[in-house]
Amino acid sequence: MENLKKNTYNAAIQVEGETKNIAITKAYCIGYTGRNKEKTLEHIKELAEIGVPEPAEIPSLYPVSVSTLNQGGAIEVIGELTSGEAEIVLIFGESSEDTYLSVGSDHTDRGLETVDINKSKQVCDKPFAEEAWKIEEVIPHWDELELSSEVYFADSWEPYQQNPISSIISLDEIKSYLSKKNVPLTNSIVFSGTVPLLDGFKYGTQFKLSIKDPVRGKTISTEYTITNIAQ
Repeated sequence: MENLKKNTYNAAIQVEGETKNIAITKAYCIGYTGRNKEKTLEHIKELAEIGVPEPAEIPSLYPVSVSTLNQGGAIEVIGELTSGEAEIVLIFGESSEDTYLSVGSDHTDRGLETVDINKSKQVCDKPFAEEAWKIEEVIPHWDELELSSEVYFADSWEPYQQNPISSIISLDEIKSYLSKKNVPLTNSIVFSGTVPLLDGFKYGTQFKLSIKDPVRGKTISTEYTITNIAQ
């Protein structure tokens, strides 16, 4: 048993022009991270009406396989009802000083979500950007960071999300929750929350997402294609 190897994703991220190689052995998504608890509960009730099970706790932690991590710009899915969400992504390296912020997509099978939320996340790749920022560079103005996304739907790009991350629980709350759930803050990646959709779910063939730092005038962006291999 001691000789069993850990499944590892070797992430290469660009930080201020320097390539950081991080061996990721654990991956997670956090759901229901809205800072406004009343609105979060309203959203849960709305989802329940279309068959999505209510979570056992708020926020909720969903472990996902390291093998779903994807920086390649393309994913393959089964079925028409899958969609992405722009998320703040925390990447933890070998030490507490080795912590970065990026952007990624918690791409999810919305049909399977009505049966089992964790499985719905597990069956889709989790794309994330090849660029990241040192976490200490953005902590002083954390709530001013903005998430946005676009979906290629019906032959055109449509705005899908746009909101400051002040709508998500604070970084301190995220880290406190991760500690409570015994999530290792080394060699791990956490998709740590999203912002509301502008006009409901749309199931497209391409997805663009970004996190913007208006204080420093910087943006991290990535995009990916979505191919339904069941067609």
